[in-house]
Amino acid sequence: MVMPGEKTGQLASGKYVQQSPRRSRLVKTSLLVSAAILVSTLLSAPWGPTGILSLSQDPLLPSSASLAEPGKQWKDDIWPLREQTPWDISTDFPFPRSLEYDVTEGTWLRLDVHPKNGDIIFDMLGDIYCLPASAYSMAQLDSESLSRAVPVLLGVPHDSDPHFSPQGDSIVFRSDAELGIENIWVKEWRGCAESDVRPVVSAHPELLDALEVKNEEEALLAKGVKETAERKHRRLLREGRADAKRVTNETYRWVSDARFHPSGTKVVATKWYTSSRSLGAGEGWEYVVPNGNASGSAIKAGSGKRLVGRTLPVGWGPENYGDQQVGPEQFLWKDNDTLIYSKNVIDTNGAWTYSKDVHKGIYSIFAHNLTSKRTTTLVDAFPGGATRPELSRDGRTLAFVRRVRDKEALVLKDLETGTIRNIWDGLTYDLSVVSAPMGTYPSFAFTPEDNAIIVWAAGQIYHVPLSTNTAGERVLGGKPQVVPFTAHIEKRVAETRTAKTDIKAVETADTQRVYAFHELRVDEFGEKAVFQAAGATYIQDVGEEVSPKRIPTLHPDTPYYSPSFVPGVPDLVLHAHWSDVNFTTLELANVTAGAAYELTGLPLGRYYSPILCACSGRNRQIAFVKTGGDYLTGDVVATAGAGIYIGELTLPSGSDAKKPTAIAIKNIRFVPSEIDAGDLLHTQLRFLEKNKKLLVQEPRRAFIIDLSAGPDEFGDYPHETLATGRMSDELVIPPPSSSTDKTQAAIVDFFHVYYAPSVKPDDAIWSKPANATKGLLRLSVDGGHSITWSGDGSKLFWFLGPWLHYVDISNLSACTKAAEQDPTTFGIACTKTLPKFQEIVVEYPSDIKRLKKEAAAFAAQKYGEDAGKHADFFVIANATLVTMETGDLKSDVLRDAVIVTRNGEIEAVVGIHDAVIPYGATVLDVEGGFIVPGFIDVHAHWNGFDTMHPARSWEMETFLAYGVTTLHNPSADTVLAFSERFRTERGQLVGPRIFQTGTIIYGAGASSYHQDIVDTEEARSALLRIKVEGGPSSFSYKNYNLPSRASRQRLLLAARNLSMLCVPEGGMNYDWDQTYIVDGMTTIEHALPIPVLYDDILTLYAASGTGSTPTHIVNYGGVMGEQYIWATEDIPGNKKLRRFGRHDILEGLSESTARPLNSYQVFNTSISTAKMVRKGLKAHIGAHGEPPLGVNYHAEMFFTKAGGLTNYEVLRAATVDAAITLGIDDSVGSLTPGKLADFVVYPPGVDLLEGDISGTRDIRFVVRGGRVWDASTMTEVWPVTGRREPLPPLNAD
Repeated sequence: MVMPGEKTGQLASGKYVQQSPRRSRLVKTSLLVSAAILVSTLLSAPWGPTGILSLSQDPLLPSSASLAEPGKQWKDDIWPLREQTPWDISTDFPFPRSLEYDVTEGTWLRLDVHPKNGDIIFDMLGDIYCLPASAYSMAQLDSESLSRAVPVLLGVPHDSDPHFSPQGDSIVFRSDAELGIENIWVKEWRGCAESDVRPVVSAHPELLDALEVKNEEEALLAKGVKETAERKHRRLLREGRADAKRVTNETYRWVSDARFHPSGTKVVATKWYTSSRSLGAGEGWEYVVPNGNASGSAIKAGSGKRLVGRTLPVGWGPENYGDQQVGPEQFLWKDNDTLIYSKNVIDTNGAWTYSKDVHKGIYSIFAHNLTSKRTTTLVDAFPGGATRPELSRDGRTLAFVRRVRDKEALVLKDLETGTIRNIWDGLTYDLSVVSAPMGTYPSFAFTPEDNAIIVWAAGQIYHVPLSTNTAGERVLGGKPQVVPFTAHIEKRVAETRTAKTDIKAVETADTQRVYAFHELRVDEFGEKAVFQAAGATYIQDVGEEVSPKRIPTLHPDTPYYSPSFVPGVPDLVLHAHWSDVNFTTLELANVTAGAAYELTGLPLGRYYSPILCACSGRNRQIAFVKTGGDYLTGDVVATAGAGIYIGELTLPSGSDAKKPTAIAIKNIRFVPSEIDAGDLLHTQLRFLEKNKKLLVQEPRRAFIIDLSAGPDEFGDYPHETLATGRMSDELVIPPPSSSTDKTQAAIVDFFHVYYAPSVKPDDAIWSKPANATKGLLRLSVDGGHSITWSGDGSKLFWFLGPWLHYVDISNLSACTKAAEQDPTTFGIACTKTLPKFQEIVVEYPSDIKRLKKEAAAFAAQKYGEDAGKHADFFVIANATLVTMETGDLKSDVLRDAVIVTRNGEIEAVVGIHDAVIPYGATVLDVEGGFIVPGFIDVHAHWNGFDTMHPARSWEMETFLAYGVTTLHNPSADTVLAFSERFRTERGQLVGPRIFQTGTIIYGAGASSYHQDIVDTEEARSALLRIKVEGGPSSFSYKNYNLPSRASRQRLLLAARNLSMLCVPEGGMNYDWDQTYIVDGMTTIEHALPIPVLYDDILTLYAASGTGSTPTHIVNYGGVMGEQYIWATEDIPGNKKLRRFGRHDILEGLSESTARPLNSYQVFNTSISTAKMVRKGLKAHIGAHGEPPLGVNYHAEMFFTKAGGLTNYEVLRAATVDAAITLGIDDSVGSLTPGKLADFVVYPPGVDLLEGDISGTRDIRFVVRGGRVWDASTMTEVWPVTGRREPLPPLNAD
């Protein structure tokens, strides 16, 4: 969802707390209704922040006079970091396909009516069409004959929001032409017929000549042949934009819905601002319309004038202005100096929230006078909201839309008398409940004589007649009628991004490889490195062509983490061992002798980052961090006393290695500190001056705790900050010198590694061009992480995938001058040759190799040694298979069948009478029960991958218990989530096979995620960072609301060379979603924000090849589907869920709000999805990781079925169609011999094909890679019968 996956934030003590997008899944925010809002609801009038009833004041304003003041004091000077390089979305990206079809209905048609002759102009699918006024003449309406919609703007650019000038001689429109940022354009208007770019006969021979070579020239573009000036001119003629001129020049923010000033010389438009969240907050901006000689290049980037800005919650200052997520939108002029607009007035704390109550109302309509600065409320939000304001030609009647019970009404307010009338309830539901840059309702307009309104509804354009009553008020003047039209759709479409990944070859090999490493530490002179490799500690000789060695341990089959060297004794490594029962114990390993020692004396707890001082002799001081509870290990046991501790121990002697004994930690004591426990994974500790000081290196601050000074009267130790980072994700410094107040530092900033030769504590390190730290050098070509210094400060190290990089700091001065002359990439052309690197190869036995070994032991024990030859056969007999092999129900259902697995693969599928079962095979009779392929959750989020302690995952077991054998997470952490995958395959976790996109490629202003993608090199690096951390398991990325279509296209081109899929965030932006389809993205994640779709988009989407993961659970357009599940099921009382997961999460779902069914637009979304599936769309099941895990996957199947699909079609979406889209269908997705043995077994009596679809959750066994579990308990059935490792103590009961 919207940020970040998108986190919506949580309310804590009334204050908005921004959630980290690292976990990238939606956190629901309850709809809190304050007493003031409640009274306002009852009295139908807004309340001011003082609690005094106000009849004219915008309820969010501190005072009307200060409307724009916060915005005037705020500088929008951080994002983007770098400006886009030249790109043309029409010519620099290939569109080899053409789709053409005719429609008589359309979706979300934004329109205007010519002020003189009544012609209708409207947008559809990113193109602009015109209907002559004769299309709604009485004769034409009565005849019901179709009028041809005349195309006036076509082509690759996405055009929308057309509006006429006051005299009707020009139109403004929104377009992403050229660079791919939505800007406002203007072009001359010569009438419908004269503007036709596909005429049969034309008075413009130049256009006809251009059309004659259309196919030839489009083929040249598709082949990458650079466009000449002549070809460009002909293309612009064919598209209708040869005379179009820019009005705005936005390169990061985007603009929409421009309306002419009565003078015709300027427009007002909504300018959209993202914060750390990628949904936009609107503002009203004024732009001058260029005259006939002006050119777009003369317009300064970002220029314009703010007329109506965002208002701030009480207590917020101008410095918080950029964090406000709600603002005014949908502007139009009333007279020369008054603006009318609509605004969300429910989200008053600065944070936009989901699932609001549309019946109580969300938007109000205001008028703001630019001269007096006075703002008045024209229509209050209660009841049903008031949005999409439009004004009659004479300025007396305000029209708008609102929800009235289960209908959407067109409403008129007479601005002279104040009378409000609901005149027609035939509209489509508005979208005020979502963030809607495409408009909460399509724009509509009065006819020139104000005797009718032309408005879109239910797929059609309607003529709504008006008349005037005795008071002069406009009322409904007759029956609204459809304005029938036919439009020819003509779209150039890119090839859909597809790729094949042979996961079977990886997972059936005897060994698999770790690609993602972290927790890197280096010895004193940079000669050896230790690191975590998927729950195991390894040591590597730096620069030597030798394989890394695993550190000797006391418990080799369990997880280890957080290693460090013992200063002065390079053979000794200190690290942590994790037990789900006993939590953390520390171990000391002698790498040379192969000995391991347990450190005793620590109470039960979670410990991290243990280090020893560089003291002489065997007596050493130890420091470590104790953490509280966390998501995977629970919050109920050993949670007290978090912070830094120190103690003493004695190192073992050489003779001790022959007979290792425990080492006691003594004199353990707490050190009060300012350490931030929020990101310890990227925090490093180091003793200084032997044991006198402790250096703490956090992601944005490095500071010293002076231990030798002792505590003061309050028990606190002196702290001294040495370096800070403004937006860094990692920050490390070498041992500081006492002779200067400056220090060297290295940071990871926006995914790259930088070196700063000399910084002061109050000079935060930053890599933004033109604002960067003096002397900054970029060291990484494609990025890096896990930076650390050698003990002597002479070398800097980092990882990128399996590549260990290191650089001698003394060599960097050679690039100082190059960096000074390169303010954008900080000397990388020079520095890129300086770091050295080596590939780290760490392998582990695959699960299938372990399965073979365990199966042999099982057969030998049960049948004797003679059975060993066939011990790896597992046979399920008397089954009803739904193979999903053919796409035909009758062919795919096999009754009285036998499925044979061997070595993790499906060996054979045969009839029960044809089966020959070898001696030593294990046979399971399922008594006629159904078997289907293992379920694939295409859009699954979860949290545990970034838990620092490598515990077993209750999340993974829950997913698997509900039949999900493959997970695809479209928003995780590039390093940590791949590490979790490797830990699962290594056998430290039980769960589905994991695939993920890595960290999102994010367009908004969250520093840990933001990427501009301003050129093709940056696009390649962004994808390479993901690819190298996952190796063959990395095959997808997520464009998350990047505002520039150029950036999105660059990534798609880079993805071709790296065989990667693009699974973008839908993000509630209907216009961007359409460009995702046309540009060939693999899927759209989440449903389109408009629940009820019509033939224009239904056909385009289905025919394009782009897949759909609608995530009905977190549906747009209304209350989310998850609330329906919470309200209709006893989630906290679900025994199976309570067996695996955290009870506090379940109990948090005890109460729900009763909602009428019409509030759940999820069912309309499901209907639209079903229509597209019948047209050829591949839909998928993705439950978004919403609680409760597992149950919601099956709820997602229920919602998918509700739209009209059969059970079989839903099961296809959950299995083979998902596999095809992800490019892994050669390995999973169907019950086909040669594929991995992933399937779900049901008990007899569950009818998956004709019964209630909710029966899919009644699972008997789940099989993943040939290994079999009892789905009700997750106890292993085969090959290790009865095995189930304990989970951490998650619950207090």
